[in-house]
Amino acid sequence: MRGRTWIATTFAAGALALAGCGSTGGTAATAGSASPAGTASAAAPAGASPAALKTWSSPLGEVVVTSNGSAVYVFDKDTPGGATTACTGACVNLWPAVTTTSTTPQVSGVTGKVGTVAGEGGAQQLTLDGRRLYTYSGDSPGQVTGQGFKGIWWVVSPSGQAITTTAAPSSAASSSSY
Repeated sequence: MRGRTWIATTFAAGALALAGCGSTGGTAATAGSASPAGTASAAAPAGASPAALKTWSSPLGEVVVTSNGSAVYVFDKDTPGGATTACTGACVNLWPAVTTTSTTPQVSGVTGKVGTVAGEGGAQQLTLDGRRLYTYSGDSPGQVTGQGFKGIWWVVSPSGQAITTTAAPSSAASSSSY
């Protein structure tokens, strides 16, 4: 009986964590694991300062990534230009904000307007055309596995537009040039 209680509790905690990230249906698309090409002037991990954004030719097209090659996402539940984020609670651990302490984040290949807004704990969250930027904790550099998560999380183009298509699984396996 004790084992069943532990399993039920674990399952409920996982479901609750995912519930904070959206309520519509959808699945995440796996679209590759090769490292993105490109250079950036900073080699710090996502969330470190100064944050650098660059582009990568992914299986979904040209997308924005952090300086370490982690895909950058936008969240449909956020209001562009809004003062607060809709990603709260357990969502924050699954979808970390891309943050900086720099007032002029470094970018390469990004054509949309890059800015910052107040984030959690006093950090400055990066924005692209007014949309808050996040990474997905399930990705490694060179992956876009968060794409389409629950139908509300999307990688972003260099111009700042959400890319709402998903890659066919075979495109990741057959693509050798990243």
